[in-house]
Amino acid sequence: MLKYAYYPGCVAQGACRELYLSTAALTEALEIELIELKKAACCGSGTYKEDSQLLEDTVNARNIALAESLNLPLLTHCSTCQGVIGHVDERLKEAKDNEPAYFEQVNSFLKKEHCSPYQGSTEVKHLLWALVADYGLDKLAEKVQRKLSGLNCAAFYGCYLLRTQDKLPYDNKFHPESLENVFRTVGATPIYYQGRTQCCGWPLSSYATEESFKMAGNHIKEAIQAGADCLVTPCPLCHLNLDSRQPEVEKVIDEKLGLPVLHLPQLVALSLGIEPEKLGLNRHIVSTKSVLEKLEMN
Repeated sequence: MLKYAYYPGCVAQGACRELYLSTAALTEALEIELIELKKAACCGSGTYKEDSQLLEDTVNARNIALAESLNLPLLTHCSTCQGVIGHVDERLKEAKDNEPAYFEQVNSFLKKEHCSPYQGSTEVKHLLWALVADYGLDKLAEKVQRKLSGLNCAAFYGCYLLRTQDKLPYDNKFHPESLENVFRTVGATPIYYQGRTQCCGWPLSSYATEESFKMAGNHIKEAIQAGADCLVTPCPLCHLNLDSRQPEVEKVIDEKLGLPVLHLPQLVALSLGIEPEKLGLNRHIVSTKSVLEKLEMN
């Protein structure tokens, strides 16, 4: 049985609660054990380092240390959390050998707060990588009860999952196939389009809203034109810009879109026979009814 220290992040416990629900349903069905890190802090989604790199490193060293204390890898289902915490893990592992004074400075702050020290003894792994590299797609295929035949899925990787970390042992940073391989495993058809590895626009949304929505709109339009029935993303922040804000995006680009956006665990869980209600598919802003009708699951 696979076992992880589970870092759900902020968005999945708030605006994208359906991600939290579907991750729980999926991992239970696959007999993957999650030990939730209740004392973990927000990773900062890349904002801490704007003020202080030391702040970002210290906060996330503590998050990783919580997983290390359980002797488990840290699992997240958020690409942004993966990118931030994974990059901190890389940086501190290098600092341990090449910048020992900085490494000790980070741990000195953890010591003051009576926290376990960061050791660099584990790894940070997104749910996608856990499915592909740890669980294995062959084993996943054996668990599929309901092939998602006829469903055209367009991946939206976004930025953080692919390019924030220096090393990416599970896929190619610029020509990834992990999501598409998962689609094939559950019986769906991958749809390729230009924007699948580009930024969703979320980081711009607080200060350049129109530009952010134009970016999101262009990606959605490209996916529709390529024949997609839905987008599937491993990042809840991308989901917010592509799904929750899609009505606002439509106003900015003056075009109707209506493309459902699924979280990765929702799609996989559907193929395992888990009912849509357990996966929070009724919580989306853009209705997922068209997806369920195509799968004859309504």
